[in-house]
Amino acid sequence: MPEIKLTILMPAYNAEKYIGEAIESVLYQSFNDFELLVVNDGSVDGTRDMVLSFADHRIVLLDQPHGGVSKALNAGLAVARGRYIARFDADDICYADRLEQQFNFLSTNPDYVAVGSDADYMLENGEYLFNFSCIAHTHEEIEQKMYFYCPFIHSSVMYCKEAVLKAGGYSLLAHNFEDYFLWTQLAKQGKLCNLPETLLRIRFNPASVTIDERWRGARFRKIKRQVINSGTITQQQGDELQAILKKQDIKKMKEGAYYALCAKKFLADNYQPANARAYAAKAIRVNPWRLDNYALWLLSLYPEAFVQWLHQKSPNRL
Repeated sequence: MPEIKLTILMPAYNAEKYIGEAIESVLYQSFNDFELLVVNDGSVDGTRDMVLSFADHRIVLLDQPHGGVSKALNAGLAVARGRYIARFDADDICYADRLEQQFNFLSTNPDYVAVGSDADYMLENGEYLFNFSCIAHTHEEIEQKMYFYCPFIHSSVMYCKEAVLKAGGYSLLAHNFEDYFLWTQLAKQGKLCNLPETLLRIRFNPASVTIDERWRGARFRKIKRQVINSGTITQQQGDELQAILKKQDIKKMKEGAYYALCAKKFLADNYQPANARAYAAKAIRVNPWRLDNYALWLLSLYPEAFVQWLHQKSPNRL
């Protein structure tokens, strides 16, 4: 089959509820020389049928047994026809010029191997939550902060496929931070940057793996930091990470983490104390033994100036 300019790589696992809206946002892009490669990672809901309901020749469906996001992404990379890969999640929404802006950047700056962007975040129901500006935008800023913070929003990134393959693709051991680990390896292949434009909407929902890492525990954070700083990961470390995540893969933990995260964002990033209080109360009902949930509820009673002062002073931020 002929090479195309761009592959949008979308892993999907039980994404029936949101994937239709995600696909529509891709099909209406201002840039249209692409394939949308959906890797159905063993979904047991209507994800596959939803993908097949779109009559567009640019959509390619790849089915595989459930193996997790890293296996799904590596499977997609192995068959992707595009020189560039745009990562995108099955519950997010692309703004109309996302692909065009990022493709133009990479094609006119051959020394760069990846480009991300800022993003809007939304609640599970699609309601706007807050705007996120990346911790670094220029290559120099990313170099300075790479080993302290993850520099990219994973589903916002477009990268050169060849460079990612040379970097080893997605690690099957770096559970829950396979993207961050990849960026540290990809930095050896060329320059990285984030565009200062907001190019997509990211959805927070209880099924998402994106939660406040303080809920993961100190051991998880320690192993992650060791891996990022060393640039290597052992089987033993991978097994321990997986064991920690397996214990936490329960509805109660996911819901509690989701509600707490929403409460924090309605305080620190989009000050709406009534909403923050409501989400903190939900977090308390789900996990009544976590004292930080009560602290969030109490903090929602304070004025915005104090909340922002505390947010800036706290070493872990809100």
